[in-house]
Amino acid sequence: MAFRIITADERLSAAENKTSLAIFGPPGVGKTTLLKSLPAEETVCLDLEAGMKSVQDWRGDSIPVRSYTDFRDLAVLIGGHDPAQHPKSWYGAEYHAWLQQQYRGTGIEDFLARKKIVFVDSITDLTRQAMAYARQQPEAFSERTGKPDVRGAYGLLGREVIQALKHLQHARGKTVIFVGVLEKVTDEFGATTWQPQMEGTKAGRELPGIVDQVVSMQLFGRDAKGDWTLDETSAERRLVCRSGNPWGLPAKDRSGRLDVTEPPDLGALIAKIDGRAPAHPANPS
Repeated sequence: MAFRIITADERLSAAENKTSLAIFGPPGVGKTTLLKSLPAEETVCLDLEAGMKSVQDWRGDSIPVRSYTDFRDLAVLIGGHDPAQHPKSWYGAEYHAWLQQQYRGTGIEDFLARKKIVFVDSITDLTRQAMAYARQQPEAFSERTGKPDVRGAYGLLGREVIQALKHLQHARGKTVIFVGVLEKVTDEFGATTWQPQMEGTKAGRELPGIVDQVVSMQLFGRDAKGDWTLDETSAERRLVCRSGNPWGLPAKDRSGRLDVTEPPDLGALIAKIDGRAPAHPANPS
């Protein structure tokens, strides 16, 4: 394989300047409506949860995805083949060529190539679809007894989802946004934490290391000093973008350009991450 050198100018160009985000929020907070803040002509939504009702007036395109294998095929069509994989594997060159042959004449490859932003709604449903797939595979059954092996199914689930996410994250020139459910978990001692809702633990544990940015979407109010305070009864939405935030919400800012919270505008957020918008001085706003 020939090595490809990317210069600093190329890295900053529109073709190479991309990012990957995971956005988590409680049900009903308006995660899917973030689509309305993205350029419709450049965005495709991979709709795994049949949740487009809230954005039925959005002018962008979406693709309903009913099974994990369909999602995996879309990931290969978007990202091409992985040279590190065996040619006959799901992400290998031969399977990619077979997919291209299957969809030749449909226009799907040209359509996906034109889209710069891939919005996956949602990663929570992706793990559920992947679990349904994993339960049907040989790894999900004991070789000795033939009975279902839950550990084997969860192991396969984790491997499949992580590989699919990494493949999309590597897609050249694509900004990929994974949206998922954030749930409040209270332990036996009454301590509360916020965690991404997913089947299994591997995907949730490794996802922050895969994507560039992790963002939590929550409802906020103002305290007496005018500072933002977490308020699940409020109607004000904010994106929490930095780790170590006062509310213990999952977040990571690899760009170093974001404030602790940002307005719920993904177009503006991505521009700021890419350095196309002025970054404000660090503050808790």
